Amino acid sequence: MRVLSGIQPSGQLHLGNYFGMMKPVIAFQEEAEVYIFIANYHALTSVQDPEALRQGTVDVALDFLACGLDPQKAVFYRQSDLPEVTELTWLLSTVTPMGLLERCHSYKDKTARGIAANHGLFAYPVLMTADILAVQADVVPVGKDQKQHLEVARDIAIKFNHGYGDIFTVPEPRIAEEVAVIPGLDGQKMSKSYDNTIEIFGDPKPTRKKIMRIVTDSKSLEEPKDPDSSTIFKLYRLLATAEETEELAGRYREGGMGYGDAKKALAEVFERTFGPLREQRAALATDPGSVEAVLADGAGRAREVIGETLQRARRAMGIE
Repeated sequence: MRVLSGIQPSGQLHLGNYFGMMKPVIAFQEEAEVYIFIANYHALTSVQDPEALRQGTVDVALDFLACGLDPQKAVFYRQSDLPEVTELTWLLSTVTPMGLLERCHSYKDKTARGIAANHGLFAYPVLMTADILAVQADVVPVGKDQKQHLEVARDIAIKFNHGYGDIFTVPEPRIAEEVAVIPGLDGQKMSKSYDNTIEIFGDPKPTRKKIMRIVTDSKSLEEPKDPDSSTIFKLYRLLATAEETEELAGRYREGGMGYGDAKKALAEVFERTFGPLREQRAALATDPGSVEAVLADGAGRAREVIGETLQRARRAMGIE
């Protein structure tokens, strides 16, 4: 089984990124052939500062390596190191119906939030499709918000195969329902767009302050509380042990515990989880050459598969 996933270097990675994408795809490296890429071409739709994009790319690489990605087990690469993907994007765009892209919710949602409409934003699903089909991925772990784009990728692959022969593997989505939506500080989905994130490698003191700002209801200290409706508890159970989770749930239901105590418990388990990883990340950052070598090696390994896929597509379409 071949698994592919990618993430944009468009800001510091947060708990939503970690549980929604990073942790699940890193776990796959023990049981599957895994391709993970830093989607810096995709990031151009939202990041127009060249230095920020360069640094963001390095930061994402450091984050993944610190969180357990093993470059000997997974193929880890920078999207822009594989221009073959952008050529494949053009080939796929010639068979992609306009109506398919016009129905995509993501484009509508982003433009509704004030993001400037441009071709890159509109055609984002075709580039995403090329990323997936280029490596002949069988499975793509996605969040609920990306499920439609995966359906687009399937539609494009099927349409291309129908017209030109059996060239591409039709990918299947893999959605971890229990962590499909990670709540942010305000209870909405955690997202940089909503400015409600908790960064996994943020400085400890500012991160703790963020956790203490999580929005709660107005129940008094004495009142029983519903853990399942609490943003604090929803985040806590992602990080704590089963025993710790059960204990905190009991304290919620019994009453006599304020939300401040729950926030402190969340801050402690957060630091327990990411504190050691933060130290590993700092050590990796002292040797940027080794990080660059990992990405270069990953690009070389990815090119073996992607180059063959592109050649097959070109031949099928009459380009060579």
